[in-house]
Amino acid sequence: MIISMNETDRLAIVHRYVESILSELASGNATEHSYRPALKELLGALDESIQAINEPKQSEHGAPDFVIIGKKNTDIKLGYGEAKIPGENLDKIEKSEQMDRYRGYANLFLTDCFDWRFYRNGDKIFEIVIGEVKRGQLQPYKLYPENYTQLADELASFLSQTPESIRSGKRLAQIMGGKARRIRDNVAQYLANDDDKSQELHKMFDMMKKMLVHDLSEAKFADMYAQTLVYGLFVARYGDTTPHNFTRSEARDLVPASNPFLRHFFDHIVGPNFDTRLGYIVDELCAIFSVSDVQEIVHKHLRIADETTDAKDPIIHFYEDFLQEYDPAERKKMGAYYTPTPVVQYIVRQVDRILREDFGIVKGLASTETVQYQVETGQDLRADRRHKATTHQTLTVPRVQVLDPAVGTATFLNETIKFIHKEFAGQEGRWPSYVNDNLLPRLHGFELMMAPYTIAHLKLAMTLRETGVDKLGDRLGVYLTNTLEEGIPQQPDLFSFGLAEAVSEESRLAAEVKSERPVMVVMGNPPYSGESSNKTKYANALVDKYKFEPGGTQKLQERNPKWLNDDYVKFIAFAEDMIERNGTGIVAMITNNGYLDNPTFRGMRWRMAKTFDKIYCLDLHGNAKKKETAPDGSKDENVFDIMQGVSIVLAVKNSHKTSEFAEVFHADIYGKRQEKFDKLQSNVKFNELTLDQKMFYFVYKNTKGKDEYDKGIALNELMPVNSVGVVTGKDDILIGEDPVSLMNNIVNFRANGKGKIYERLQKVDLDESFIEPIMYRPFDKRNIYYDTKVVERSREKVMKNMIKPDTIVTDRQTDRQTDRQTDRQTDRHGTTWGLS
Repeated sequence: MIISMNETDRLAIVHRYVESILSELASGNATEHSYRPALKELLGALDESIQAINEPKQSEHGAPDFVIIGKKNTDIKLGYGEAKIPGENLDKIEKSEQMDRYRGYANLFLTDCFDWRFYRNGDKIFEIVIGEVKRGQLQPYKLYPENYTQLADELASFLSQTPESIRSGKRLAQIMGGKARRIRDNVAQYLANDDDKSQELHKMFDMMKKMLVHDLSEAKFADMYAQTLVYGLFVARYGDTTPHNFTRSEARDLVPASNPFLRHFFDHIVGPNFDTRLGYIVDELCAIFSVSDVQEIVHKHLRIADETTDAKDPIIHFYEDFLQEYDPAERKKMGAYYTPTPVVQYIVRQVDRILREDFGIVKGLASTETVQYQVETGQDLRADRRHKATTHQTLTVPRVQVLDPAVGTATFLNETIKFIHKEFAGQEGRWPSYVNDNLLPRLHGFELMMAPYTIAHLKLAMTLRETGVDKLGDRLGVYLTNTLEEGIPQQPDLFSFGLAEAVSEESRLAAEVKSERPVMVVMGNPPYSGESSNKTKYANALVDKYKFEPGGTQKLQERNPKWLNDDYVKFIAFAEDMIERNGTGIVAMITNNGYLDNPTFRGMRWRMAKTFDKIYCLDLHGNAKKKETAPDGSKDENVFDIMQGVSIVLAVKNSHKTSEFAEVFHADIYGKRQEKFDKLQSNVKFNELTLDQKMFYFVYKNTKGKDEYDKGIALNELMPVNSVGVVTGKDDILIGEDPVSLMNNIVNFRANGKGKIYERLQKVDLDESFIEPIMYRPFDKRNIYYDTKVVERSREKVMKNMIKPDTIVTDRQTDRQTDRQTDRQTDRHGTTWGLS
């Protein structure tokens, strides 16, 4: 062992190493691999209890060149080494994607044989230079023998490192992010190689793709797997009551019995088939957790952060910080779907108020009322085969059942639990039995992604434990499923492992909620995705009912109603179906606010006005795309970190309808984010709208003179040939100030350009006769090279009339959503015209 060596011995070992490196260097034929035997001998000579294993094949795929393990316990990895050729620019290497991947390694060195740099969990802690050489030269121009002993000492420390005790939240997030990236990249690599070691991962990937996410890629699975594993371990450690040790086996025991899926996932982690290559990383993280007070770190981290009324839960808040270190792009997505606490609390309070006032449910969300409910049990085989009869069973079920169909990290369900818990002030002894007997059977959530699902379960279990519920009698009703797929459970293969059975059970229980539970409240924050990625037959059918003109008989007269396919619209349609099936209930959601007055959504608004008795629309604005401001000109901020404006809808169906359409109420909240949070703490005043029977706007519109205006002829009736106009795809090439410069520009681009326009120009003969005048913008007359084989969207049906004299042109921009769409098209493609 190095401890028994004196300084002379250590110096001799390093001298011998330097001579070996110099010999290889002087040969003039050495490659990067030529220097590795000397490196391996150096490490082994300094500490006889370790083995330095050179892994050049894995290095080609992004793993470090050396792994250092113990001779007696080969399962423990002491460190890693990345070796470069002498003279390599290590400053450049440090900034490379390769080194970014290595942030997850607890103990790593980087060297060009003379310059040695040491890293702990991604941070450089020390650098020692024993010589300098320029790449390509056959000898160093400087050696520093005075540093040889220091290198030996630092390598000795490197080989005997103990886990780092973490004291700051930022540091913990960095380490977890690095470990997660390392697991993600390794899983992706292992899936790409169909070897025996990777069979368990392949089975899990195939199972998840078949039974849960049908378009799941290997890269996305690797991401889901890494996040679930790392953050699952973190939450388990957060709830650990034995602070002096922590292992993955203990993490499995800390997973509550209320979540069978997670227990099976952690069974996989501690099981005999778990990939040992991943096991090293997991054990490194567990070792760090075991010497770190995770609870104190997280709460201290929150105390340092700015305090607002959006008092985020520690687990959720830290998840965002973890994502920032793991994948900033994923963190940006998280900011879009994490709902600020004041918004959630407002929605929960309003649901409770409506239950009490509109439905006469005295205890509101805390209700213990039950109802009789019939479910189908199958077909009566004794019935006449020509007249099949369906059998039913009458069940007694809770009346106020709540579903969050896009549960994410369970912010809505968590705040619902805390809201109801306040009702038990002074009666805390009744709370545990109430939770198990009355509350858990009424709360449901659906989530598609494993990491938020994991957090949701562990977070809800922790909240219940913190409120005094030490033991849950049943599993929590949060299910791993795709809300926008039909509720038909998938059966695992006969020889599938336990995790597949758990996913199948998740699917079965979710299907039961979708089809057999009388859900009275659907609340949440569904995703907004522009054009939906959920294009299943079931998901598309959900919004078919919105693709009609008001009246419900004529198909929607829109050339491209794609905005109705946004995921949030599908979730609203799903929620409306759930309430219609129940007969009464509430939809309470915060979503994109585009549907409130976009003309394309007139069929959706008509349908909602037919279904519900009352609809409250609270527009929170914050549309950065429109550069929205408050009425007084002051700044208007979004309550999310997104550009799209948002609104809250409270749609109530109580069977007391006195007219054909719902009473629709509207309110606006403008201002800075914190000001909006403050206003949500008070009673918001709504004003009733008079519904426009043609457009059914859910916002206030000045209709003075509208009756007289409607007597006229609509422009699209007067001029039935219309479109948004030509889109060049390359304005800077195909639009010009004058014909001569325009033609010269096109000739030059045809010779030297690239892209689709270039490819089209290569296939045609250039002709000046294609040059036509164009009103590029109002009062901005230019020239266009209008060859329909070259421009991206020729809109020839309209444009062939535009080159004729005495053509009447009109521009019809009817609403703010059209403006947004036009702006978006202009940004992507070039010029767009609003022509009729």
